[in-house]
Amino acid sequence: MMKLKEISFEELENFALTTDEATFHQTKGWAKLKEHNGWHHYVVGLYDEDKIKGAALLLAKCVPIVKKYMFYSPRGFLIDYHDYNLLKVFTEEVKKFVKNKGGIFIKIDPYVMYKQRDINGDLVKDGIDNSDTVDNLKKLGYKHFGFNLMQDSLQPRWMHTITVKGKSAPEVMKDMDPKTRQILRKNERLGVRVREITRDELPIFKDIMQHTGERREFIDRPLSYYENMWDSLHDDGILKILIAEIDFDEEIENTKKEIEALEESIKKRKKQYEDKSKPMNEKKYHSKQEFEKSEIKRLQKNIEKTKDMKDEYGKKPILGGILFLIYGKEVLSLYGGSKAELMSFQSAYTLHFAGVKYAIEHGYDTYNFYGITGDFSESNPLLGLYLFKKSFGGQVVELIGEFDLIISPFWYHAYKISYALYHKLKNIKR
Repeated sequence: MMKLKEISFEELENFALTTDEATFHQTKGWAKLKEHNGWHHYVVGLYDEDKIKGAALLLAKCVPIVKKYMFYSPRGFLIDYHDYNLLKVFTEEVKKFVKNKGGIFIKIDPYVMYKQRDINGDLVKDGIDNSDTVDNLKKLGYKHFGFNLMQDSLQPRWMHTITVKGKSAPEVMKDMDPKTRQILRKNERLGVRVREITRDELPIFKDIMQHTGERREFIDRPLSYYENMWDSLHDDGILKILIAEIDFDEEIENTKKEIEALEESIKKRKKQYEDKSKPMNEKKYHSKQEFEKSEIKRLQKNIEKTKDMKDEYGKKPILGGILFLIYGKEVLSLYGGSKAELMSFQSAYTLHFAGVKYAIEHGYDTYNFYGITGDFSESNPLLGLYLFKKSFGGQVVELIGEFDLIISPFWYHAYKISYALYHKLKNIKR
């Protein structure tokens, strides 16, 4: 007979890493981080004799008005959602557990693909179809919140990923848009470099996110949030923050080398042209010479522009940064931003590619760009976010969505009313 009991984080994480649903959301560090926001945690496992068949991190938070607890299992249970009987036993047992802790419902948002999609967001013919997981949850009384298209859920339901398992960086680059490859090579040539920051450099990343928030009109988190994230996740190897910088001196030197190469090309071509023993097409000769001379003038202007930027922003300014979370089978890009005054360098391309290369070099299966929307129409104001991520290749991933398992219908209804009232008052205050 199977039995649900509280287990250690070590047991949870050992089991998690044997599943496809494992994410950083089920780690000790994530639970520790959520404590700062008033969430208490429980770790449970369903045992069949001495073998774990399912497990979950359960976060609990008191609902002030009703004085009861809401429970949330971030990214859902670690279980085979296709196995209806197993899921039924786990549901019945976890329901009893939560009821005994004063819980009124459990929210889950499983890390389970719904239906397989391609890079354009179209369904793959004869592809993976996990509709039965949704059906199983509904049969067991879970309330499904539907298949939302926009970013209106706790965690993204739509993501964009690249499968990097068994591939090299050049192989991944082959699947990118030509423009993306061009930007990456240009940034390499210009001297855009990526490095990992230390804890005492967190204000640098906070500054990047602050600038990004002001530009995109969202309120960034306080520095203490990033410090808590670091302290909870970094030492376990889950969190990594990379920033991109440009060395203007290096850019100037590289540009001078380009000019020297062009000057040598012009000189060599002129010598061939003047050698009458080797006839050269007159029109092509003059066209090529004029083009390379104009390129030299353009590069010389770039040097002057770079010198001006160096005077204004310093020798080695910071362009942008990304916070990565690394766990299970994937490297995930969670937050990122860039400085508006230096956006022309498009550092996000270089930063994401650094994440891709890290995933390849350390044997991960997937690089996850994370949230997009499921609306791929040109009228969608957030389409640009998807198009940027799509330019790296990969595929769209659609998850099965959010579900509530209601423990107490009366208190659940009271919670919904109080929650709506709270947000109404919050909006009025804002």
